[in-house]
Amino acid sequence: MRNKPLVVIAIILTLGFLLSLYPPSISGQSGSPSVVFKELEWNFGRIKQGEVVSHEFIFRNEGTAPLKVSRVATSCGCTAALVSQKEVAPGKEGRIKVSFDSRGYSGQVVKYIYFDSNDPKKPQVELTVKAEVETGPAARLELDRYNLDLGISLEGEEASTKLLVRNSGQLELKLETESPEVSFFIKNRPVSFPLRVPAGQSVEVEIRLAGKTGRTGLLRDYVMLKSNDPVRPTVSVFITRYVVTKEELKQLFEKYKKALGEKSA
Repeated sequence: MRNKPLVVIAIILTLGFLLSLYPPSISGQSGSPSVVFKELEWNFGRIKQGEVVSHEFIFRNEGTAPLKVSRVATSCGCTAALVSQKEVAPGKEGRIKVSFDSRGYSGQVVKYIYFDSNDPKKPQVELTVKAEVETGPAARLELDRYNLDLGISLEGEEASTKLLVRNSGQLELKLETESPEVSFFIKNRPVSFPLRVPAGQSVEVEIRLAGKTGRTGLLRDYVMLKSNDPVRPTVSVFITRYVVTKEELKQLFEKYKKALGEKSA
């Protein structure tokens, strides 16, 4: 047993080395954060269009480690900001201020806020705000189509299509546009802007695109319409057409004339 002291010393040294590699957890550094919100949803109730309303969501860290907020994001039309520290100690509270601008909205509106943190069980929390936006009498712009396909047209020739414009509101609709390459006609007469559409009525507008040489293939254009509709003051109409040269048209005719002859027969 003469080597017993040496064995004990070796064991102590080995344990010391292992402890240096894997130190025990210090009290206060163990555990994990846990975020708990006072409420997950807030209803602003009825508000008038144009109002900006705000609410603060309060949350608490009920875990045993610091809660670290990594991101606060929202859906369109809503803003959210963390008004407390990004790191919340156990037992402490934090706040998120959410603002909603009701301009351009009407009726029931729902928006979402996303809260990301280092909570292992709830890395993302979804919050909801709601509002019923009331509007007074106004014009309401409606179109029968927002994408116009003109098909095949010949290079240099004018192309046209028709669009139905409706005013479903209670006040007169006033329509403007700034599209120099596009002309507007009603019953073959040029439209004098602003185009006025009485409440509850519709008008059929012919859109004509001037033909240009040198532009062939698939062409995409758009027309921007501006109106006094408070909900949709600006609307874009997209126009697609395939422009071919006379030679390309001749080749297409030669290629498919047999099939066209069979159909006509």
